[in-house]
Amino acid sequence: MKLKKIATAGIPVLLTALFTVSCQNDDDTQSIMTQSAMLTVENVLQSQPLVQSGTFQGDGTPPVVFPGESVSISFYAAKGQALSFATMYGWSNDLFFAPENPGITLYTEDGTPIEGDVSQQIKLWDNGTRVNQAPGPDVEHPGEATSANITEISGMDAEGNSYLPASQLVNASLTYNGNSNFTLTLMNTSGGTQNETPISPGVWAISYIAGGNLLNPAPLYQEGQPTANGLTDIAETGDNAPLYEYIQGITGIFTPLSPILVVVYNGDENPFYKTGENDRGEGLKEIAQKGDASVLASALENKAGVKSVYILAQSQTTVLLPSINGQPGGSVSQEIMYDSGDRIAIATMYGFSNDWFFATEGNGVAASYKGDISGSIKLYDDGTALDQYPGAGITQFNLAGTPLNESKPIEEVPNPNTYTMLPAVSNIIKATLN
Repeated sequence: MKLKKIATAGIPVLLTALFTVSCQNDDDTQSIMTQSAMLTVENVLQSQPLVQSGTFQGDGTPPVVFPGESVSISFYAAKGQALSFATMYGWSNDLFFAPENPGITLYTEDGTPIEGDVSQQIKLWDNGTRVNQAPGPDVEHPGEATSANITEISGMDAEGNSYLPASQLVNASLTYNGNSNFTLTLMNTSGGTQNETPISPGVWAISYIAGGNLLNPAPLYQEGQPTANGLTDIAETGDNAPLYEYIQGITGIFTPLSPILVVVYNGDENPFYKTGENDRGEGLKEIAQKGDASVLASALENKAGVKSVYILAQSQTTVLLPSINGQPGGSVSQEIMYDSGDRIAIATMYGFSNDWFFATEGNGVAASYKGDISGSIKLYDDGTALDQYPGAGITQFNLAGTPLNESKPIEEVPNPNTYTMLPAVSNIIKATLN
C-alpha cells in the first residue's frame, strides 16, 4: 500500500506547517471513507509568568540574617532567566536590597553558568513609603508616612543620609550545581561599617522566558513606580508573607504545545509508541525533544493499517500557546475521515521540557467516539533526553539548548515529579471529537 502526500513542509519545530497525508492504493481500489468527525485540540492551560519562587530567612529567632551570617537560595534557571529577590535593610524605615531588574545574570552569552561573586548586581532601594531617618538601631518604626516612587539609593537618600554601596553590605555568591541548578548565598557583610544592619526574611522569583523575552521581567518591584503587592511589608517591617502570597499566585506552569500529530489507523496497537519500550527511532524523539512531527509523519506512511496522518498547526503562532492573562489558548481543528473500526491517536510536545510528550494512551480512541477524549491523553517521558526543570533547563530545545542524550524506556511522567507539581493533563490539553 502506498501513501500519497497531499501537502508537506519541513520547517523546524515550533515552526512546522500543516500538512496532511492520505492513504490511497495505486489502483484506487481502497474502500471509500464514508464517515467523518471533527477533531479539535486546545491548549487550555491557565498559564502563570513565574516558573519558580520562594522565601528565605535567617536561622535564629527572630529569623533575620545578622552581620556575619548568611542564607542560601537554591533554584533552577535556563539561559536568559534571572534571579530577583528582595530583603529589608533592617535598621531603616523602608529600604530594601534587591538586584536591578530583571535580576542577577546567571549565564554568559555563550551559555556558560556564572559562578562566584555577583555582589555588584545588588542595589539598595527606597520603597518610598516612609521618610528616611538616619539608619541604625535607633530608627523609629514605622516613622513618618510619605508617598513616592521606588528609587535607587546611590550614596545618599533624599533626606541626606549616606550609605555605602550595597555590594559592601551584602555579599552575593553563585554556585552552579549542574543540570541548570544554582545556589545563591547572601552573606551579611555590613558588620563594623557605618551601615551595619540585619537583613530580613525575603522572597525570590524567576520568570519564564518565551521567544527570548521574560514573561515578567519585574516580578517584585519596578523602579520609578509606586510599591505594590506586599513589598511595603518587607521594606518597612521585614514581613515577607504578603509579597510571597502574591508571587505564589503568579507562579506555576507555562508551556506551548507543538503542532499536533494525528493518526487514523486500523489495528490493535498504537502506531508510534508503547510504554515500557524505548523510542523506536521513527521520529517520536523529534516530537518529544523539538516538537517536530514531520519525521514521524513520514515514517507512518509505511505503517500497516495507517489510513491518514495530519499535522495540525495553529495559524500565525504555529504552536498552541496557553491561556495568557485570561485570553483563550491556542486551538486547532481538522475533519477526520474514517471507516468503521478505525482508531485515532495523537501526540504533541510539552514544549518547555527536554523530551516530554502528550499522547493518547494505549491503543488510542475509537474514531467513531463523540465527545471529550481528553481523559485518554497522558504525559510521557520519551527517555531520549536528560530531564531538567520544565521551563528552566539550559539544554531544553525550546529554550535555545541542546538536549543531552539518554536511553530509557518510555514511561508516564509522575505527578508530582522530581521538579514540580503539574496540573491535571485535562487542564493543559483538551481534545474533542464531534
